[in-house]
Amino acid sequence: MSATIEMRDSPAAVTLITKLYARFVLAGFALMPACLIAYLFFFQDLTLRFENHLFHEIAIAAATLEGLFVAYVTWQCYRSSGEPLLRWLTLGFLGFVLIYALHGAFTSMAHHNIWLFLLYGPASRLVMSALLLVGLLSYSQPADSIERRTDWRGWLKWIALFVLVDLAVAGIAYSPVAGTLAVRLSMEGGAMILSALNVLVLLLRRIRTPLMVMFGISVTSFALSSLAFILGRPWNHMWWLAHAIFAGGFFLLSYGVVQAFHTTRSFATIYSQEELMARLAEAMNRAESALQELQRTNDRLEHLAATDPLTGAANRRQFIERVEAEIERARRGGAPFSLLALDLDHFKAINDAYGHQAGDTVLREFVQKCIEAIRPYDGVARVGGEEFMVLLPRAGLDAALATGERIRSMIASSVFGAGSGRCGEVTVSVGASQFGRDGDTIDTILRAADERLYRAKHLGRNRVVVA
Repeated sequence: MSATIEMRDSPAAVTLITKLYARFVLAGFALMPACLIAYLFFFQDLTLRFENHLFHEIAIAAATLEGLFVAYVTWQCYRSSGEPLLRWLTLGFLGFVLIYALHGAFTSMAHHNIWLFLLYGPASRLVMSALLLVGLLSYSQPADSIERRTDWRGWLKWIALFVLVDLAVAGIAYSPVAGTLAVRLSMEGGAMILSALNVLVLLLRRIRTPLMVMFGISVTSFALSSLAFILGRPWNHMWWLAHAIFAGGFFLLSYGVVQAFHTTRSFATIYSQEELMARLAEAMNRAESALQELQRTNDRLEHLAATDPLTGAANRRQFIERVEAEIERARRGGAPFSLLALDLDHFKAINDAYGHQAGDTVLREFVQKCIEAIRPYDGVARVGGEEFMVLLPRAGLDAALATGERIRSMIASSVFGAGSGRCGEVTVSVGASQFGRDGDTIDTILRAADERLYRAKHLGRNRVVVA
């Protein structure tokens, strides 16, 4: 995997240009509403109006339902991850809905008390932008405790606060100061400034994860919509454009929330493409290392399962499997093979005289000398305490006799336990059998080799018997 990623690496200049291009496209997309605002402000008649109360009420009702849905999804994400940003994001959506809904509900009051109709819009955007800014400042902070996530009293306090804001806006709408320009400008201008501060904080903290990029574009749309509301007048085209710009930002932010819900339930743990590729390469390297270690472990386990732990020779199970494979090969027309059954003479006396540790040393050295006396593709197995078998592929009984004599002679002339004191004279008795000549099953050739081994013992030990 790492090699594949390296092959896809591009020249540094191309990488730099593409990164700059991507940032330029994102900035252009985020600022595109500014072009529409400028177009309407400089080239359209600001006195043109489209006053349709029913359409406005339906649009606000749809926005309210969507806001409730997104607030619920964000709350579910917060309950799962405990991310503080999601707590403030939930409050931002909830506050916006509870205040903005009255902007639609009082549409019919537009000709009776224009301020009761108008002021709930900027108030909802002001509250939402303030809560989003607080949430952004809490980005990457430790997750909230389970108790805080499930504390309904805290949420109820915020709902009560939003209701108080509704009442305060109504009080302002019926007060003498409602008609002054400062009231609406302070709300809408405050929302614009707070949204711009969100963008500034994102840039200063260099937060560039995909979901936070969506967050940045969304709050840029909120800031530009507030600008359009300031420049527009109720029911003119600039006023409707301001609604559309805000809706676009709201849709994008809600899409980010849904993406978080379907992935990590978090805004902080969604990675950029570069981070994903780096993490994928790192994970693939770890997986490859783990597989290699697993293979090595399996090889060691397989070796242990087929090996006598004391001498390093094959164990009885492995020896039987090799003999069965040789029988299959011989039956397909291959050359015959032979077996040697070996047993150390008077081994119990060695254990009694020198101890079991010395006996273990003799067994290990015996196997090494057998390996030196046979061919590389022959096999030695320990099948009992001091009982061994040697498999001789493609060897008749004459070759088996020669190999058996070579092993017997080497053992009889060797000094065992030289490093820890001599263990006395060590000899071996050997019996040999040949597949086909002495039988055509594993039981018959093993029995023939054992019978000749016992005959070698009966005849005085330290000898090879082949018939």
